[in-house]
Amino acid sequence: MSFHARSLLLVVMVLGGIASPVRAEEVVMMSVQDALDSGRAEGKLDGSVKFYFGHQPTPKVLQRNGIFVANPKTNAFAKSEGNACTWAFLSALISLQNRAESVGANAVINIESYYKKHQVVSDTQYECHKGFLMAGVALRGEVVKVAAH
Repeated sequence: MSFHARSLLLVVMVLGGIASPVRAEEVVMMSVQDALDSGRAEGKLDGSVKFYFGHQPTPKVLQRNGIFVANPKTNAFAKSEGNACTWAFLSALISLQNRAESVGANAVINIESYYKKHQVVSDTQYECHKGFLMAGVALRGEVVKVAAH
């Protein structure tokens, strides 16, 4: 191997080692309520569909329409962890809301974090994966019609 080839290989190895931590994802737990409040305040959630996280009690289920997974990603570059994660979470809820409305449902129950099919069940928090460039939230829930309460 020539001197230039060895030098180039060394540079690539060093830069690869430096860049690796930048690409790593950080897993953070975020507040469901804070994100919901933000979504309502910004008009992103219209209130037509109710969301029940984890094991929260629900009104009587009248019709079941299946399990649905929403897995949006968002640009996280130069965004705070809170902003990027909240945006991805709200995008997932909007997707769940749209799915529910499309089948005549009015709620999504048993919502859990489901990033890369790893379940995290919580009544109060959701899991966000934030990297240098992207943030992602995956939510899975059952789309249902519940009795009015």
